[in-house]
Amino acid sequence: MTTTVERPALSADYDVLIVGAGFAGMYQLYRLRNLGVRTAVIEAGSDVGGTWYWNRYPGARCDVASLEYSYSWSKDVQNDWVWSELMASQPEIERYLQYVVDRFDLRRDVLFNTRVKSAHYDETAKGWTLTTDRGDTLRAPFTIMATGCLSAPMLPNIPGIDSFQGTSVQTSLWPKEGVELTGKRVGIIGTGSSAVQAIPEIAKVAGSLTVFQRTPTYTWPANNRPLTDEDQRKVRETYDQLRETERNSLAGIALGLGGALYAAPTTKIMDLSEEERRAALDQHGFAVTRMFADVPTNMEANSVARELYGEMVRRVVKDPETAASLMPTEHPIGCKRAVIDTNYFGTFNQPHVSLVDLRKDPIAEITPGGIRTASREHDLDVIIYATGFDAMTGALNRIDIRGRGGERLIEKWADGPRNYLGLMVEGFPNLFTITGPGSPSVLSNMMVSIEQHVDWITDCLEHLRSHGIETMEPELEAEDRWVDHVNNVASGTMYVAPSCHSWYLGENVPGKVRQFMPYIGGVGRYRQKCDEIAANGYSGFVLGKAALAAV
Repeated sequence: MTTTVERPALSADYDVLIVGAGFAGMYQLYRLRNLGVRTAVIEAGSDVGGTWYWNRYPGARCDVASLEYSYSWSKDVQNDWVWSELMASQPEIERYLQYVVDRFDLRRDVLFNTRVKSAHYDETAKGWTLTTDRGDTLRAPFTIMATGCLSAPMLPNIPGIDSFQGTSVQTSLWPKEGVELTGKRVGIIGTGSSAVQAIPEIAKVAGSLTVFQRTPTYTWPANNRPLTDEDQRKVRETYDQLRETERNSLAGIALGLGGALYAAPTTKIMDLSEEERRAALDQHGFAVTRMFADVPTNMEANSVARELYGEMVRRVVKDPETAASLMPTEHPIGCKRAVIDTNYFGTFNQPHVSLVDLRKDPIAEITPGGIRTASREHDLDVIIYATGFDAMTGALNRIDIRGRGGERLIEKWADGPRNYLGLMVEGFPNLFTITGPGSPSVLSNMMVSIEQHVDWITDCLEHLRSHGIETMEPELEAEDRWVDHVNNVASGTMYVAPSCHSWYLGENVPGKVRQFMPYIGGVGRYRQKCDEIAANGYSGFVLGKAALAAV
């Protein structure tokens, strides 16, 4: 349950300012408060939650097991909170963070309903000045951006988008009071992760549902189920081991779909005969395409897996034309975000659900009464835009961030984001970015990556204070080396295949430079690198003497 608090009294000066009150911002506040550091958090929403505050569309659910998508830093919280499902839904995740925030009384340092407009570095004061849409001016030597990787929603550039006289809504900005869908003629644009989750739920209540598909997606059954007392007991008995496995793994995940311990595949699909592949498909269904070690890296193996995937789509979807439209043919498995679903393909067998393949019948315009494609007008009461995000960099670029000499971050990143470790940017002293581009972030269990970054930043601030150091930023050469390393590690993978056009590469945003933004080397390897840099006196960073204010 949401707890309403009065807006805290503002101080002109703080030691650290945090932007964002999601899982990252709240853990960072907790760590800094325990150091006695004067901190304020600025949050655009009316409560904590971040992603899980804004994305409350029907069917919104985490794609990581709830027992892992949770804080590890408080064993009391870890043992006291009881998850109801293997894959937690948005309301439950939101309640969980509210529970943690209430337990540690974190709300009193958060400025809700407040959006940061600008963040400018003052070279004389050696600190940051932030302004907000409520007329606030806040100052601090350090600013930490906990703005999230998927928090800058995108609307498509469609003629007439403002002319629709019915209800228009984005999945990523779903109103708290909900949207009346029962018996309505609903159209949804997009078939990414949010839409794949929402479509089966909307179909349960809508009078009709028309799905306007821009690009078909690969999606796998979530196999979600209620968690039993035995499930909870087993994990609690091994939580320390599970957390350690997460921290040293590739993706920060120890449990696979279904809740069993995850084991990386070793069998290769190219070593199987056609008969063996078909037998595996009969036994495992869609999951067969995720069971082989060579599918992510070998294009021929990937092509074979895609054929099996297409066969499974045809088995589920009864109409051959609809099945053909739903089957991805233009990009390999693994180049885009792995999506999980509950009865996504089966939903298209319902008589009131229809698919418009925009590759064949593109949208011409939004009209007052609905959506007109090249072939016809679709009369609608509700249009839902599940059209994604300006990922990784969008939330930062929508703030007027200026570093040394007035350099604008959006201009520095005009040819793609450049930073060191995904944590700091050369020319922008004392500015940290939690799970920024160049870190594992969206390729991992975000909770594991968030905790690693928050802990690293907190330890760094302690080091600066204890050594009388006032400023910190990357060396340009270190930044260049890291960007090159991120690109080199991704080279040759499905993520950067020429046929792949994903938001990992920024290609969903008109005018955005194609660059693979997350770090594919794995959370374990990345953690080790960050720890080594810290142990070597923060090698690759320029540390300026003076002092973080004593507290």
